[in-house]
Amino acid sequence: MTRAAPMLTRVISTATAALLCAGATHALSAEAVDIELILAVDVSLSMSPDELEIQRDGYAAALTDKWVLQAIADGAHGKIAVTYFEWAGNTSHYVIVPWTTIASQADAERVASQLSAKPPNSARRTSISSALEFGSDLFAESSFRSIKRVIDISGDGPNNQGAPVTGIRDELVSQGITINGLPLMTNGGLSSAYDVEDLDRYYTNCVIGGPGAFMIPVNDWSQFPEAIRRKLVLELASRPLEPHHAAYSAGQPPVQLAQSSNDYDCMIGEKLWRNRSWMWEDR
Repeated sequence: MTRAAPMLTRVISTATAALLCAGATHALSAEAVDIELILAVDVSLSMSPDELEIQRDGYAAALTDKWVLQAIADGAHGKIAVTYFEWAGNTSHYVIVPWTTIASQADAERVASQLSAKPPNSARRTSISSALEFGSDLFAESSFRSIKRVIDISGDGPNNQGAPVTGIRDELVSQGITINGLPLMTNGGLSSAYDVEDLDRYYTNCVIGGPGAFMIPVNDWSQFPEAIRRKLVLELASRPLEPHHAAYSAGQPPVQLAQSSNDYDCMIGEKLWRNRSWMWEDR
């Protein structure tokens, strides 16, 4: 070995240590919050304009709800970081509320005003997998640190574009990210051959995952505001959701914990698109 080799080794080791030190310093300087929460909302063409408005209004009302604000206040840091984006196909991602903190009613009302500032977007196709990938990128860009990172994804149909959803889900779960779901089984928009009747089972088996993951199905738009409110309270809770909470409660939407079944075809959306796309317009 030449005399230059040990010198090169020391230089590389020093550079590596400096990078690790810089990363640790950045992590320590990041603002601490109880949860980093991504709200990922479906705006595919199967959603009617009225439904898009109902979604925006529902999230705005939930974020300013007294029980949600109490759940935030009960956290160790008393604040959360949240971002809200709308999605459809694999290139349709619109950030409506960039990363921001909510620690008070004034903070929540500021976020709610951002949700009502402009009309909702709408675009073709349904790519849950791309929405999850986009969510992963948002976490990478976050200037916050927390012990809990959650993507809260809503949608009215199965994945029919982009990578298979289960692979992306598993990748995010391996990074410590929890994915919760809000399947919209309302059938109020433009019904088509791409709908699946058991969207709740699809979300349970194919979309949600991670520690304490759960989904709440919405069977009628009148249930939407309460479903969002309840979902946020559960997500902000300091302890993971227990199995006994999965049962129906009087006057409340049901909660279903994540599970995976080999009997469920998680490629159903892609197959429906491939088999019938010539008959229908994009959604």
